[in-house]
Amino acid sequence: MIGRTVRAEGRGERGRPTIGFLGAGWIGQMRLRSLALSGDAAVCAVADPSGEARYQSEQIVPGVALVEKREELFQFDLDGVVIASPSALHSEDATAALLRGFAVFCEKPLGCSAAQTSAAVTAAKRANRFLVLDFPYRFTAGLARLREIIREGVLGPVYALDLTFHNSYGPDKAWFYNPELSGGGCLIDLGIHLLDAALWVLDYPDAAVVQTDLFQRGIRLQRPVQNTVEDFVTATLTLGTNISARLACSWLLPCGHDAIIQILVHGTHASAEFHNVNGSFYDFRADLYRGRERHELCAPPDDWGGRGIISWARRLANDKSFDPAVESVLRVSELIDAIYGREGAA
Repeated sequence: MIGRTVRAEGRGERGRPTIGFLGAGWIGQMRLRSLALSGDAAVCAVADPSGEARYQSEQIVPGVALVEKREELFQFDLDGVVIASPSALHSEDATAALLRGFAVFCEKPLGCSAAQTSAAVTAAKRANRFLVLDFPYRFTAGLARLREIIREGVLGPVYALDLTFHNSYGPDKAWFYNPELSGGGCLIDLGIHLLDAALWVLDYPDAAVVQTDLFQRGIRLQRPVQNTVEDFVTATLTLGTNISARLACSWLLPCGHDAIIQILVHGTHASAEFHNVNGSFYDFRADLYRGRERHELCAPPDDWGGRGIISWARRLANDKSFDPAVESVLRVSELIDAIYGREGAA
């Protein structure tokens, strides 16, 4: 490592890995709180240029070391780094951490394009370090149960999916609306969860984009989208040889709730739905439908928000080596590029 190495307090205590956070905004603080409360890792340092973010981090983890820059964080003797910086920095930050020998847990997206995503995954392979992208809905009881019944054949052969994520307000940080910093609008912010969920529950079939429309304030955008971000997207995809998927996501859509989040899967025997409850971002249920009958699969409460980062930290306690499962994020990034109409997209 370049320069001095700062010993991390708590290393070796109960075999816990030592973790640093790069970025401590809203989502970073949520993951910081979950990890600290779990006791499965020793959070020893937080880096963020914002004094307020550093102050809030210390309220969550009293005594945590606070620095402003990435290189300062990398001087600590860490097992892993959590990347929660602005989206445009994710690939660069993750790559830098991996090549320094740290395992990485990165907020989505891993990159603002498939090329950036591939660069980070390649760095993880080269460094033989554990890289995970935060797709938290995989850790909800409802989506996990949906995947199980599809695998068990309860729905019969699947032929259609409806994927929806509408947010009645938009992000509160200015960088989300700058495509150079965000990589795009509601699709890369919200739709990425839908695309990952669809591929994940179906065990990663081949996928292709058939048709798409992107809007900003009701005005249709021309593809490839440049110098702006969309606030409404619809897309039709083909999954495998016989599955049609319809995606819709938005910011700032008047929808009567904070959010509408739904993954509806249709098979020849039955349908199943994963959906939020009463417009909540946090409460989800899953139901199985046979004709007019509804059978509850699971319902709140379900404390799912921190399960992803805790799972990552627990694995780090014994093994920091590369996991090929992360390569699935490339499939999602390629679909996002295709919906945006970016050059070289499949």
